[in-house]
Amino acid sequence: MSSTIHNISIDCHDAYALAGFWSQVFDCPRQPDDFPGDPEAMLLPPGGPEVLFIVVPEGKAVKNRLHLDVQPADRTRAEEVERLLGIGATFVADHVGPTGGGWVLLADPEGNEFCVLGNKAERAAAAAARAAAGVAEPA
Repeated sequence: MSSTIHNISIDCHDAYALAGFWSQVFDCPRQPDDFPGDPEAMLLPPGGPEVLFIVVPEGKAVKNRLHLDVQPADRTRAEEVERLLGIGATFVADHVGPTGGGWVLLADPEGNEFCVLGNKAERAAAAAARAAAGVAEPA
């Protein structure tokens, strides 16, 4: 037998507010019984595991040891980056290579880094371009 992911937990200072940001990223609401000031807040993204936000007293001090990679379903990577910046993400770095593969590194409102990948078509085009050029570049 094996294990499955039940939920991904994210430590934070304000569970309700951070869940609100990520609810916009995933286009899913916070759980109806979550309220400002609660020590936890939960999201149920479509097609993914639950995402649980838990209030902790300490702040983020170093780079995340675990982060999320998000892939837009109905827009380009550039369009998704602009959308996410508009709802409160912060730009960290651009790791998009010359053939279009790679990612854009953003941070959520509490500084947790996450990557925005290209959509399926962009990733396929980048892989084809890499293969044609013989370039070793991240997908």
